[in-house]
Amino acid sequence: MTAELDLIDRKIVAELMRDATLPVARIADRVGLSQTPCWKRIQKLESAGVLTGRVALADPRKLGFGLTVFVGIEATDHSAEWRETFDRATAALPEIMEIYRMAGSFDYLLHVAVADMAAFDRLYRQLTETVPIRSMTSHFAMERLRFSTAYPVATAAR
Repeated sequence: MTAELDLIDRKIVAELMRDATLPVARIADRVGLSQTPCWKRIQKLESAGVLTGRVALADPRKLGFGLTVFVGIEATDHSAEWRETFDRATAALPEIMEIYRMAGSFDYLLHVAVADMAAFDRLYRQLTETVPIRSMTSHFAMERLRFSTAYPVATAAR
């Protein structure tokens, strides 16, 4: 649907990515619409899958997740059976925040949030006992310098 988003749609998406709690009236005002057409566009963006959910963002440290780890995994093979085992195992580990299938030196990249090294070790053991893995490389974040869930949507006329 990217090609179908006009400037007003992009502005609506940008506003909602910045703050999903904004009242429709405020969004409408910011994008130059009245409330009803703005609400209809938001509904259309949701039904088209452009907007996939509305959430509150939390500080991981204040929730007890003091360690962020990026884990590169090299699969033992690329069979459907391996992928299904991997999918089941990772679905059972809520500390795995994101999973990307990669091109390059490893097959998967995991973003993991845990309390501390002991918690990561438990996750590591659980994952490696469940899934055959050729190699697993962990990178520990020392400090989060920048974080955003908002994509840089163009909100100026092209």
